[in-house]
Amino acid sequence: GGGPYKIPETYDKYFTFDRYYILQWALTRSITLDFTATNNARVDEPFGRIDTDPKKDSVRKNILKGGRNTQYAQQASLSYNLPTQKIPLLDWTTLRASYSTQYNWLAASLLAKQLGNTLSNTQTRTINAEFNFDQLYNKSRFLRAVGTAPTNNRRDTAGVKAPPKTVEQPPKTKFGIPDSLKAKMSRKELKKAMREIRKKEREERRRLKEQRKNQLPEIGGAVRAAGNLVTALKRVGIQYNEDFGTMLPGYMDSTRILGANIKNGNPGFDFIFGYQPDTNWINRFGDRGLLSRDSLVSAMIQQRYSERLNVTAQVSPFRDLTIDLNLDKSFSKQYSELYKDTSAFDNVGLTRLSPYAAGSFSVSYISYQTMFTKFDPNVISETFKQFESNRLILSQRLAKQNPYQSGASDPDGYYKGYGRYAQEVVIPSFLAAYGKKDPASVKLFKNSNPGLRSNPFSGILPRPNWTVNYNGLSRIPALESIFSNVNIKHGYHSNLSMNSFNTALLFQDPLRLSYPYFVDTLTGNFIPFFLVPNITIQESFDPLIEVDMTFTNQLSLRVEFRKTRSLSLSLIDYQLAENRSNEMSFGFNWRKKALPILKNIKIGKKGMKLDNDVTFRFDFSIRDDATANSKLDQGTSFGTAGQKVIRFAPSIDYILNNRVNLKFYFEQNRNIPKISNAFPITNTRGGIQVRISLAQ
Repeated sequence: GGGPYKIPETYDKYFTFDRYYILQWALTRSITLDFTATNNARVDEPFGRIDTDPKKDSVRKNILKGGRNTQYAQQASLSYNLPTQKIPLLDWTTLRASYSTQYNWLAASLLAKQLGNTLSNTQTRTINAEFNFDQLYNKSRFLRAVGTAPTNNRRDTAGVKAPPKTVEQPPKTKFGIPDSLKAKMSRKELKKAMREIRKKEREERRRLKEQRKNQLPEIGGAVRAAGNLVTALKRVGIQYNEDFGTMLPGYMDSTRILGANIKNGNPGFDFIFGYQPDTNWINRFGDRGLLSRDSLVSAMIQQRYSERLNVTAQVSPFRDLTIDLNLDKSFSKQYSELYKDTSAFDNVGLTRLSPYAAGSFSVSYISYQTMFTKFDPNVISETFKQFESNRLILSQRLAKQNPYQSGASDPDGYYKGYGRYAQEVVIPSFLAAYGKKDPASVKLFKNSNPGLRSNPFSGILPRPNWTVNYNGLSRIPALESIFSNVNIKHGYHSNLSMNSFNTALLFQDPLRLSYPYFVDTLTGNFIPFFLVPNITIQESFDPLIEVDMTFTNQLSLRVEFRKTRSLSLSLIDYQLAENRSNEMSFGFNWRKKALPILKNIKIGKKGMKLDNDVTFRFDFSIRDDATANSKLDQGTSFGTAGQKVIRFAPSIDYILNNRVNLKFYFEQNRNIPKISNAFPITNTRGGIQVRISLAQ
C-alpha cells in the first residue's frame, strides 16, 4: 500500500565508450608493421533522471563526440629482416632489427584538473645478428675440403694433391645414330635427331663440368690442420637491446585522435611514437603552457634507460673440440626531477628541483689470475696487500687529472681530495689488484651525467667467458677398445657488478669540467657524481676440469673439480668479504646383466631365475668453503664462516621384472664447521625402495 516515506532514486551513470584499433601490415616481405590502440572514454550525463529535453540533448551530444576521453594506450612495432639471404656474398648472415613503442595518455581526475594529465611513452630498439661462418667457408672448394672429414686414416703431410684422374671425360661419340637407322630416316627426321643428340651432349658436358667443380681436392694432414685453425671460428651471435621510458605528469592538453590534439598537434607524433625528450624539449613544453603551474604539483618527471649486449661465439680449431665464448654487458639508469612553478616564492617560474639519478652496471669479467693464490681466512692475503698499496698510485693519477686539485698532498703521501678511502681511489685499486692489472693504467670513472645514456663505468669493458668440450679421446685407436665415449669439460664464468649506485647531492662542478670540486669536510675527499655502495665479483671454474668416461663394459665414471670465489667490497665500511669454495666429486655407474651372485637364486614354484639388470651407483664429494673479512688499513683478517661438507651415497637398483623394481640406498652428509660458534652436523639416511607398476 506504500507509506509516507519514499526510497530515494539512485542512478548508475557509468556509461563508457571504448574504441579499439588494430593494424597488421606486411609492407614488404621483410618489413612488418603492427599497431594496436585502445581509447577509453566516458559519456558524462546530467545529474538525476534523464527526463527532460536538455538532459537528453546533452547525453546525445556526448555520445556523438565519442564521450570524454579518460585514457589512451597504444603499442606500435616495426620489424625489418634484412634480405641477406638473397645476396650471394651475404647469405651466410642473418640480420634483424626491430623498433617498438608504447604510448599512454591518462586523464586527470575531474576534482583535480589543475594538476594536469599524465603522459608516458617507451621505446625499445633491438638488433639481432647471426653469422654462420661454416656457410661462408663452404663457398671455397679448398676450405670446404678442409672441413670435410677424411675418408681414410692414412696420414699425408705432402699438402694439397691434385684431383684423381679418374674423372669421366666429356663424350665425343657417346651419342649417335646407327647407320641402319639413318637409311630409314628422312632428311627432316635426321636433322631433328641430330639436334636432340647435340642437346644431350651439351647437357652431359654441363653435368661433368659441375661434377669437376664440386669435386674436393685431397688435403694432407699438415695443410688440413692449418686450415682448421684458419676456419676455427664457426658461429657468432650478437644481441643488442636498448630500452627507454619517460613519464611526464602535469600535461594540460587533451587528446582527440591517436592520443594527440589534432588542432595543435600536441604532444607531437614524435613523442607518441617513442621520442625521448631532453631538457630543452621539456622547457619548450613548459614555456608553451602545456605543463601545470599549480603550486600543489608534486609528481616527478621520470626517465629510464637500459642497455644489454650479449655476444656468443663458437670456435672449433679441430674435430671434437668445441669452445663456446660468451660476452655480456648490462647497464640501467633512472632519472627523476620535480619540474615546478616556484613563482609564488622566488618569481623564477618553472624550476627543476631535486634531480636524482640511480642505476646498476654488470659485465662479464676475468679475474682468475688471483684465484689460485694461497688463502687463509685469518691471514691477510698478498692480493689484499697489493690492493692497499695501489691506492697511493691512484691518488697521484687522479690528482694530476683534476684541475680543481691544487697539487697539495698529505703527510701520508695521498693527495688532498683523494685520500686512502676516496671512492675514486678505492674501486680502481681493487680492480687492479684482483684483476692483476697495472694500477698506473687501469681505467678511471667519469664524473658527469651529460645524458640518460651516459655510463660512468663505460671504461670497464666486458671480457669473454668460456666453456670447452672435447670428446675425441675415444677415437684414438689405442683407446677405442676401452672407451665408448670420453668427454672432457672445462668452463670459466665471471661477473662484475655495481648495483644501486646513485647521485651525490653535494657534487659540484662549477666549470663543467667533469671533475669533482667540492671536498667533504668530514672525510677530506672530493664528493664524486655517483656514489657506489658496493662492488661485487662472482667467478667460478664450473668446472675446472670434468672427465666423464663410458667404458665398453657399460661402466660410467665421472670425476669433477669445481672452484668458485666471491668478492664483495663495501664502500661504506671499507671491508672486503671473500668467499672461496673448492669441490671435488667422484662417481661411477655400472650396469650388469645376470650378476653371478644372483644367477642361482630362484623364486616361486616355477623356479624363476633372477637374471635381470643390476645397476650399481656410487657418488662421493667433498666441498670446502671459507669466508674471510678484511678491513682496509686494519692489518687483520678473520674468518666469519666456513665448513667442509662430505657426501657419501652408494645405491643398488635391481629390476626384478617389468613391474617390480628394488632399490637399496644409503646416503650420508657430514658438515664440519670451521668456526667455533657452529656445531658439526651429520645427516644419514638409508633403506629399501620397492616400486611396483600397475600399468599394463
